[in-house]
This record gives sequence, C-alpha cells and structure tokens, in this order.
Amino acid sequence: MKFIVGAKTGMTQVFDSEGVCRAATVLTVSPAIVAQVKSTEKDGYAAVQLASGAQKEHRVSKAQKGHFGSALALSREFRPRAGEEALIDGLEKGSKVDVSIFVPGDDITVSAISKGKGFQGVVKRHGFRGGQRTHGQKHSEREPGSISATGFMRVIKGTRMAGRMGSDRVTVKGLKVLQVNAAENTLVVSGAVPGRKGTLVEVYGA
Repeated sequence: MKFIVGAKTGMTQVFDSEGVCRAATVLTVSPAIVAQVKSTEKDGYAAVQLASGAQKEHRVSKAQKGHFGSALALSREFRPRAGEEALIDGLEKGSKVDVSIFVPGDDITVSAISKGKGFQGVVKRHGFRGGQRTHGQKHSEREPGSISATGFMRVIKGTRMAGRMGSDRVTVKGLKVLQVNAAENTLVVSGAVPGRKGTLVEVYGA
C-alpha cells in the first residue's frame, strides 16, 4: 500500500515524453516514520500511523514523545480498503517511508483541506444566477429568492443559502505521478490539488 503525507508547494507545468504540456502540482514530502501498525485482532481495525516533521520539544506532550519516540510535528493514519489489509503486513514500527515508494505513472488519490473563503452569498457559493434586473425590480441582482414554502410554513432542511464557504476536506481521484525526486523529497502530480500553499496533503496509491 502506497501512502505518504506532504505539503503543497505550488503549481507548475511539466512536459511529458510526448511533448504534451501538463498542469502539475509540486508536493514537498518529508520522510515519515511508522509510529504504529494497528491490527483487526488487537485494535478492531487495520491501519498504519505515520509521523513526520520536526517540532520543538516543549510543544510536544510526554504521551506524544513516548508514542512517536521523538518530538515529531504531525501524524496521520491510513486505513487500507476492505479486503486489502494484507498490504500493510510487511510494515513494522520504526521503519521509514519516503517519496521513493512512488514511481512516475502511478495512479493516486489526494486529500487536503480546501481554501477558506469566509462567508459568501449564494451566487459564489452555489452558482445562483440571481434575480431579474427588469420588471420593476431593483437591487436584486444577487439575492437568493424565496427560501420557504406555503403550507407547513418553514424553511426546508438543506436549502442552499449564504454561509461559510471553503475549509472543507476535499478528495481528488484520478491523478497521476509525473515526477519523483527522492534527493529533494518532492513529488510532482498531475492537475490541481486542494488547498493553499503549505497545506497538508495526504497521498494514497489508487
């Protein structure tokens, strides 16, 4: 099972072997340590916990130091799909995982937190076209329109309205690994990845 945690560095473009220019995202992937391997018999489910990054010791609790073995900045847990628990049997606590587990051409799935956009109206948040600008209407270009219904006289649950937009966990499937640089710990993947620069990104082998 291929999985690792990285940070979004930015976007660029890459020319493949056929000379086609492809939009790409560069990820900086720090080598990770397997902090724990969970099993169905002992923990109730199979998973692997990775820890990476550096952190000042006074910012890490004693429990975290004892669990990880050192002052590490972050940890993520990866669960194999149903029927694929055998893919993590070879991993042991303390073993290292770096970007070299991927090769160009691998199909991957990426998860990250999208950019936060604050409180937004229905036009930007849901793609509403707004109200009419004729027939006596004024100042209604970006209004949501009616939100209630006659009869039971209440707003129906799930009605699309203005509100907080962004800062959601987004998963993008169907991406490919374009380049792997083990010396600089970078991974170049096709297409766009959710989040701003510096966002924590989880990469799974499809």
